[in-house]
Amino acid sequence: MLMSTQANRFAHQLLNARAKAQLIPPLSTTSTLSLGDSYDIVKSLIDIRTAQGETMIGRKIGFTNRKIWSKYGVNAPIWTPVFDSTVRYTEDNRGIQSLQGALQPRIGPELVFRLGKTPAAEATIEELAECIEWMAHAFEIVVCPFPGWKFEMVDSIAAFGLHGSLIIGEPKVLSAASRRNLGNVLAHASLSLSCGDELRSAGFGSDVLGSPLHALWHLHGVLRTQPQFPPLSAGEIITTGTWTDVCPIKPGETWTSAFSGVSLPGLTVSFV
Repeated sequence: MLMSTQANRFAHQLLNARAKAQLIPPLSTTSTLSLGDSYDIVKSLIDIRTAQGETMIGRKIGFTNRKIWSKYGVNAPIWTPVFDSTVRYTEDNRGIQSLQGALQPRIGPELVFRLGKTPAAEATIEELAECIEWMAHAFEIVVCPFPGWKFEMVDSIAAFGLHGSLIIGEPKVLSAASRRNLGNVLAHASLSLSCGDELRSAGFGSDVLGSPLHALWHLHGVLRTQPQFPPLSAGEIITTGTWTDVCPIKPGETWTSAFSGVSLPGLTVSFV
């Protein structure tokens, strides 16, 4: 277990790298860090960012897509807090996003849930679905402060879960009937991701731990083992992981997505 002073030192190092848009060596190259150590750094980051005036509004679940685990050297999902400073909503599912200061940015198409009710600690997946107020499509811009996107799993957790920003499309309020079949519907849905007229990637909801709803349930269970963090609660937004591998992006590009099998609009975002 890290001493609080060590966790704070790593947290400030990562915050400084982000503020200055500077690459740094992975923390694991100079220190032996356990999974628990990386979440100690996350706790320090929450405390520091909250003290600086940011508001934690939800969580990001990362590496829920098992198809990309081997590429990034991970073997399980991770999570990180999401703050108001990195989240924005589109108008008419279109937007413009600056990449200034974004280190090695990539794009991942995701599904976001907003909790309308606080789930019980022992909630079943069906009971958890009943707590969801709305869902929406989103692009997450992931960033990496480590050269060449090379890191250990503990590094990715500590480095904000590689979260850069989240661009959320039009929310769809869920009916009682849609909640009851939500996991199955999302598992069978598919998504395509294009840059300009070129298809760059595609994936299925089933690639996300079987379904984005299963990803949310996984996080709910993980948080029960981490009492240093608050459990999921009403009002939070949870982004559940990319449906495809994340793709490098650069200014001047326009990326679009489209769904099949679920009534959600795609997104169109231009990067500057």
